[in-house]
Amino acid sequence: MNRNNRTVLSIASPLFLLAAGFLLLAVRRTPAQTAELRIMTSDGMKPAVEEAIPQIEHATGRKVVAQFNSSKNLQDKIMAGEPFDAAIITADVLDALIQQGKISAASRRDISRTGIGVGVRAGAAKPNVGTAEAFKRTLLNAKSLAFNPSGASAVHIYDMLGRMGIADAMKPKLMLDTPPGWPQQMVAEGKADLVVTLVPEIKFFPGVELVGPVPAEFQSYINFAAGVGANAHDAAGAKSLIDFLTGPAMPAILKSKGMDPHK
Repeated sequence: MNRNNRTVLSIASPLFLLAAGFLLLAVRRTPAQTAELRIMTSDGMKPAVEEAIPQIEHATGRKVVAQFNSSKNLQDKIMAGEPFDAAIITADVLDALIQQGKISAASRRDISRTGIGVGVRAGAAKPNVGTAEAFKRTLLNAKSLAFNPSGASAVHIYDMLGRMGIADAMKPKLMLDTPPGWPQQMVAEGKADLVVTLVPEIKFFPGVELVGPVPAEFQSYINFAAGVGANAHDAAGAKSLIDFLTGPAMPAILKSKGMDPHK
């Protein structure tokens, strides 16, 4: 081997080793940087989950990709075969999906519950909803009432109007649609007087203020649970997510977002 060749090799060898080292390091880092945990989350859990995402990502080592919608709409997506790793939705919908073989029964964990509230446009006068009679008058005096007919609270709202005896009187005032956040947005824009939905969906929506919970006589609590998808791409990551949601860090987050942690 001549002198020139030895010189080239002496320079190339360290560069090759350095490049190989960087390549190995990149390969080792890639899974942690690119692994995604796909979760389907009910709108009622959205404020709490959004708050917890940085901690969840730290605890699981995965990037969380969250899809928010009503539990009913998420159920339809799951039944249609849309891929997901974990679902955080109303307990009744989760149980139905377990029966359909879409979610692992062994992974099911109760997370929290929340009640139904009333909201108005930010800065608007807050009506009286403190008693059953006052709330009834508030509804009858309102020009419009918005809520999501596919939302977890919808069946309870219809029942409430029926029990008050004002279902027919309120029918022309109802503004119903299903896109996430639509009822609250109508109130924020002044296109609807009132929104009735889960407390966290009102309390943390920009441009809307929580008047208060509906009176105790009409209150219904919606329970949320979580489970791992039967065909999860990352079942281990989904289990770690649920472990976090039921762990010691979550109760404070849930309470700050108007929810009661499961006991």
